[in-house]
Amino acid sequence: MPRRSYDQYCAIARALDAVGDRWTLLIVRELLGGSRRYTDLHADLPGVSTDMLASRLKDMERDGLLTRRRLPPPGAAYVYELTPRGRALLPALTALADWGAPALGEQRPTDAVRAHWFAVPLMARLARHFTDGTVRVIDIALDEGAFHITLGPGRADGEGETATPAYADGPAELPDVRLSLDAATCAAIAYDRLSLAQAIDSGRITLTHPEGRPEPAPLA
Repeated sequence: MPRRSYDQYCAIARALDAVGDRWTLLIVRELLGGSRRYTDLHADLPGVSTDMLASRLKDMERDGLLTRRRLPPPGAAYVYELTPRGRALLPALTALADWGAPALGEQRPTDAVRAHWFAVPLMARLARHFTDGTVRVIDIALDEGAFHITLGPGRADGEGETATPAYADGPAELPDVRLSLDAATCAAIAYDRLSLAQAIDSGRITLTHPEGRPEPAPLA
């Protein structure tokens, strides 16, 4: 099927030709955390049909936003990963998260939640607080799951170097600090309703560091 286009000589229209369809940017959100199998994507995109997900992945591969590769044995499964053009959407997703934050409110009974959905807005907030260079890899532990953030340079998923923060699912092998908190606190920090220092001082976050790691500098 040929790609639909707005047929407008405008950069915004061209961008929406590629990412304006339903689910596309949420697939980008998932793949910003690293390579994912189709089944992993489907599990973390509740509400998407298998046909829709397959169609979007094909469209995104055609448009140069992601690639598909086969894992070596014994895995032998296909995984999807963002291209540099796809990863370049991180600032756009961060801006969208900031724009949408006032509409978020309290979690509704029908709302699904995954821990790593907080990662994109949280990266900028953590980079703002850990500025002395002693903290680079941060574990985030919620009841809903765990992920870790790498404050540049470097990538959390080991796929090359970047000067911007990145995140990956699961705990890091050697984090500099670990933050344990609930989803409500994570949302409050991610969407600038609470500072990290305030959350730690009030006991809403437990900050620990692995044995042998230096104590992190005090937060601003």
